[in-house]
Parts: sequence; structure tokens; C-alpha cells
Amino acid sequence: MIKFILRALIAAFGLWLAAQVVPGVEVHSIKTLIFAAVLLGLVNAIVRPILFILTLPITIVTLGLFILVINGLMVLLVAHFLHRFHVHGLIPAIETSIIVTITGWIGSAFLSGAEDRK
Repeated sequence: MIKFILRALIAAFGLWLAAQVVPGVEVHSIKTLIFAAVLLGLVNAIVRPILFILTLPITIVTLGLFILVINGLMVLLVAHFLHRFHVHGLIPAIETSIIVTITGWIGSAFLSGAEDRK
């Protein structure tokens, strides 16, 4: 449970960073950031695998680059459900997903490094 909370906080930081850096991404409160991070985790766990399987031929033809579009669509889906989280278009959504992914990788490295030190 603590790992889930830490990962949600890392994703929330990634979303905050994207809102600061990417034009077209707006987040209106910290509460919205946390809800968006948790919802993004749920969407990535449930919807993304189904969409990935359905678009596998396109993903293979584009040598995996279509995964960026899928990740952007997941961000747009989260923005659709949260009224205080706005993403204006697919390109800002893709850029947001890249930032969230990179912060997630860095956060996971720190989390796994902390487990190794125990």
C-alpha cells in the first residue's frame, strides 16, 4: 500500500512538472494532482493494456512509436474525467505522458535503491 502511495505521489509530481513545462496543460489544485495521478494509475492498469492489444499491428508497423500516442490518450482520458485538470490536445498529452514516464523511472530507481539498502 505504501508503494502505491509513493508511486502516486511520484506521478503527481510528474503531472505538476508537466503543467509547469508543457503549454496546454493546466492543473488547478494539489488535490486534483493527486486524484489525476491515482486515476492515471488505474487507467494505465485497466484501459491501456486493452488498447495496446487492439492497436498492436499499428504499434509494430511504427516500431513502437504508437505507444506514445496510447500514453497520450490515457492522459486525455484522465483529463476528460477530472474537471480541474485540462490538457488541450494530443501533443501536450503526449509530452505530459513522456514527463510522467521519466519521473516515474527516476522515482522507481530511488525506490528500488532504498529497498536494496535495507
